[in-house]
Amino acid sequence: MDLTSREWWGLIHGMVLGSLFLLAFAGGLAELHALRPGVETRAGVRGSARRLGLGVTTMAAVAWATVITGTWVVYPWYREKVPTSPKSVLLADPSTASWHTFGMEWKEHIAWLSPMLATAVAFLVLFYGAAMARSDRLRRTAMTLFVVAFASAAVAGAFGALITKSAPVH
Repeated sequence: MDLTSREWWGLIHGMVLGSLFLLAFAGGLAELHALRPGVETRAGVRGSARRLGLGVTTMAAVAWATVITGTWVVYPWYREKVPTSPKSVLLADPSTASWHTFGMEWKEHIAWLSPMLATAVAFLVLFYGAAMARSDRLRRTAMTLFVVAFASAAVAGAFGALITKSAPVH
């Protein structure tokens, strides 16, 4: 199987960075949920806070890498002003035009919420550390931001996968 350089970048953007994002989210959410004094010992809370700091910082970095490679590497190929570009292909057929007019236009904006919110969670975790275990409100706020960051990435990723299936970047 041969992949063009554009297909490699699409693979890196979607599959590699997207998979890392999913793993970091799953681990981070589990650690945030368990970061409670009644669940862990004081030493366990400190260890969880360190792992959580690493996990959410990784998630934020991966989210930034994903939207940056999508916006400035893959997306320009999608929007090329040639009749064979994915955007042109989608818009040429009325039955697929909504993939661009709604899907891609919405995707390119919602995707940027994810790294911003993941960075906010990383800041909270790094700033408060183990003290988050004592504040249920702070921990729940971080979890909510974390889930919204994931949800925005999931919407963008779903649109990206479906649009790529309809009009791949070659």
